[in-house]
Amino acid sequence: MRVLAAFLLIVISALTSALAVAQDRAGLSPDQSRILALETAWNRAEEQKDAKALDGLLDNTLLYIDYDGTLMNKAQFLASVKAPSLHPEQIVNESMTAQMYGSTAIVSGVYREKGIAGGKPYLRRGRFIDTWINQDGTWRCVTSQSTLIGR
Repeated sequence: MRVLAAFLLIVISALTSALAVAQDRAGLSPDQSRILALETAWNRAEEQKDAKALDGLLDNTLLYIDYDGTLMNKAQFLASVKAPSLHPEQIVNESMTAQMYGSTAIVSGVYREKGIAGGKPYLRRGRFIDTWINQDGTWRCVTSQSTLIGR
């Protein structure tokens, strides 16, 4: 019985150590992981033109600067997502990093988007930077800016 207990203790210790090493390698805190997941949820909501889901991700004070320099508040951004002439097919983040500053997170990354706008296909690749704040346990994006880059 002691041998079995010792064996189980060794297995549990090994698994716990492996998990800790994997987390250290990733180097992400739970908040960083959450923020990056929210960025992906944002992409899915845009692809599906789900303004309700986006409304929950974005703060009411949102300042959004689009790839072409257009400045929008939250209502304007949500209206642009719902525009009948816009049909995003895929929005993918190629890379992202999240830097934490207390209850604020700065996310930077590269995105790739393709779809149809005004009846014409488009393909965009750009860099973005988003600022998220945590208020009362809920993360919301307060600023977002993107800039087109070469393919």
